[in-house]
Amino acid sequence: MKVTIRPLEESDALLSYKWRNDEDIWKYTGNKPDKKITLKIEKEWIKKVIVKHNEKRFAICVGNEMEYVGNVQLTDITKDNAQFHIFIGKKKYHGLGIGTQATKLIIDYGFKKIKIKTIYLTVNPENIAAVRSYEKCGFKIISKSDNELKMEIKNYD
Repeated sequence: MKVTIRPLEESDALLSYKWRNDEDIWKYTGNKPDKKITLKIEKEWIKKVIVKHNEKRFAICVGNEMEYVGNVQLTDITKDNAQFHIFIGKKKYHGLGIGTQATKLIIDYGFKKIKIKTIYLTVNPENIAAVRSYEKCGFKIISKSDNELKMEIKNYD
C-alpha cells in the first residue's frame, strides 16, 4: 500500500478530533487527551501547531486517494535533533506497516530537508509492534525503564 505524508491542515480536524477521543489509540502513550476533544478544540490546536517553527507535523495518507489515516511529526526541533511522534488513527490500518513507512518518510525528511543529526523518541515497552517498527527503521534503544524505552536514530545510521 502506497504511503505518503503531507503537511497537516486545519481541515484534518474533521477526522482527527474523533481519533483523539478513542482510548484504544492512546493505550500505550502518556500523551492522551485529558478531556473530550471537540472539533473546535482540534481545529484550534492544529491552527496553533502548524505555524510553530520548531515543529513539523504531517498527515499520513494511504492509497491513490490519499486517505488520511494518522499523524506523524517532529517536535522540539533544534539545530541538531528532534523528537518523533506517530499515531495511526484509523484502526483498520493498524498492523499493515503504514506506521513503518510513514516513520521512514519522516526520518528522511528530518535528515535530508531540515538536516538534523538525531531523531529520538520514547515508547512504552509494552507497545511491541511500535518498538519493532522503530527498530526496522533504524532506531536503537539507548535507555530502558519499566515503563519507557528511549530510542534514537542518527543521521547516516
